[in-house]
Amino acid sequence: MRSCLISAGLFLLMAGLAWPLLTQLGIGHLPGDIRIQRPGFSFYFPLTTSILVSILLSLILMAITWFWRR
Repeated sequence: MRSCLISAGLFLLMAGLAWPLLTQLGIGHLPGDIRIQRPGFSFYFPLTTSILVSILLSLILMAITWFWRR
């Protein structure tokens, strides 16, 4: 259990460090992301980015569990 938490923490650390590179590639500003800007108000919800990250993480975790069970 402890190794899973450490692995998750390391993954989040790497994702946080890689985030500036990913934003330069255009990740985070995809079509379908909701952005509302008004005077004195700004709202941003990365809907498409969230869906793509979720799919990618699901595939990675499925591959890890598949290799783990073999």
